[in-house]
Amino acid sequence: MLTLNLIPSSPVTFSKSTHQYYPIKRIQNPKNFIYPPAFLSKSTPHSPKICNFNKIHGHPFGKIQALCSKRTHFSDIHENPSRKPGSHVLKAAAASESNPEGEAEAAEVAAKSKAKTLQLALVFGFWYFQNIVFNIYNKKALNVFPFPWLLASFQLFAGSIWMLALWSLKLQPCPKITKPFIVALLGPALFHTIGHISACVSFSKVAVSFTHVIKSSEPVFSVVFSSFLGDSYPLKVWLSIVPIVLGCSLAAITEVSFNFQGLWGALISNVGFVLRNIYSKKSLQNFKEVNGLNLYGWISIISLLYLFPVAVIVEGSQWVQGYHKAIETVGKASTFYIWVLLSGIFYHLYNQSSYEALDEISPLTFSVGNTMKRVVVIVSTVVVFRNPVRPLNALGSGIAILGTFLYSQATAKKKSTGGEKKS
Repeated sequence: MLTLNLIPSSPVTFSKSTHQYYPIKRIQNPKNFIYPPAFLSKSTPHSPKICNFNKIHGHPFGKIQALCSKRTHFSDIHENPSRKPGSHVLKAAAASESNPEGEAEAAEVAAKSKAKTLQLALVFGFWYFQNIVFNIYNKKALNVFPFPWLLASFQLFAGSIWMLALWSLKLQPCPKITKPFIVALLGPALFHTIGHISACVSFSKVAVSFTHVIKSSEPVFSVVFSSFLGDSYPLKVWLSIVPIVLGCSLAAITEVSFNFQGLWGALISNVGFVLRNIYSKKSLQNFKEVNGLNLYGWISIISLLYLFPVAVIVEGSQWVQGYHKAIETVGKASTFYIWVLLSGIFYHLYNQSSYEALDEISPLTFSVGNTMKRVVVIVSTVVVFRNPVRPLNALGSGIAILGTFLYSQATAKKKSTGGEKKS
């Protein structure tokens, strides 16, 4: 007979010891346990309270009281039978699973944002680069072959061939051609032709930087013509064109290579492109399914049909003599061909990139980018051709560019407020 004192003054008697484990027969004073576990508190009418220590056999008896004094979740189950065992484990698992999903979504959004930023950087980079290349090689070709009508016709021809190739190879969806669509394009294509040939004439007479400074006054013509047609502009838009006028005037007065033909060519170019934009909004309202690139492609084709016959009349008799003189000046015929070819290809590419940029970004961002494009082109051409720039000329150019920037900010906010989308 073996006797152990688990509780003072409460002898516990075990049956004859064997290798098997036997439950405790009787506990006289169970109130010494602070929180009796559920398996001690639960009883039936016909059975005594039984505590099975088989699970903890082999531990020091000092731990038995500690185990019994701790309130575990098993007692919660006894007190609240509606609670399912392990529910807290399922909730924790669900929470741990939701966090990786949130992290994955955040990572995906960050990756898309980086991809979008990279795409816009590439679009702007190509747009600026192509514009710089066009202006440089266009001016080089005009310096040795001063026939802007033929060169402008070739640039439209290169763009037309490019678009026909894209449509034939199905790299660009070809719009459905109807008679009303062609009729609607006749007006915008005519004004585009006027704007393009006038700019080329200006490039052939004055420095590229001066032409771009004068072309930055295009917002002035846009506000004036649109106002005559019934559009209204807030005061800040009118105030923004004041520095444009002052800056262009100062730049023109102090321009070293000043030429009236060059000045008038740039101004007429502004008028042509402004009327093209205004007329396009009115005549192409029923053809909004045609995207910008396809629209520009068909405008180029029709403009070529407008321009080339007039070019033959204006300067066709001088082309052969001018060609031989250009080859003699350059030294290699291939060099001259490359200049002309690059001017034609990059003229279309930079216009294509501008339409792609406009499809990807807001009108405000596009306007800011277009303003900075002029700055980049002016600086690049001054560096390449080493044109002398007087301090007052640089100041006037800067004021005009600043006015263009302020105008783009004011008009873009007006469009976003009115719910318009630039086309």
